[in-house]
Amino acid sequence: MTIAWNEFTPGAAAAGGALIGLSAGLFVLLNGRIAGISGVLGGLLRPSRGDIAWRAAFVAGLVAAPLAWALFASPLQLHIDASPGMLVLAGLLVGFGTRLGSGCTSGHGVCGISRLSPRSFAATACFMAMGFLTVWLVRHLWAA
Repeated sequence: MTIAWNEFTPGAAAAGGALIGLSAGLFVLLNGRIAGISGVLGGLLRPSRGDIAWRAAFVAGLVAAPLAWALFASPLQLHIDASPGMLVLAGLLVGFGTRLGSGCTSGHGVCGISRLSPRSFAATACFMAMGFLTVWLVRHLWAA
């Protein structure tokens, strides 16, 4: 993926981060649930009675929000330097990692750290360290 650094807007990024934090905080206050995407989606895959509607609405909102944004702004031009097979493998590895880590970056990194959860601090440190290591390996050690 190529990032156009000359189009980076720190104000928009900060506003987006604030909105994510606000929505996660309101979600836990009003619903008593953690806004961890892997847990929300996992609950749809193994549904329990009376627990489906809010999960479906949450996931529908994740899909609808960028579609709604595209109506008012020009979509970003993305270029991904990976094959479809590599993207599927990456998705499966992320899914495996979220099960292994008992949560994802949104559950641990956004919601868990804001609740001062030691487990979430450890999980987020592991996510970040492995992300840094992966980028370094791919860009420097395995670069062609």
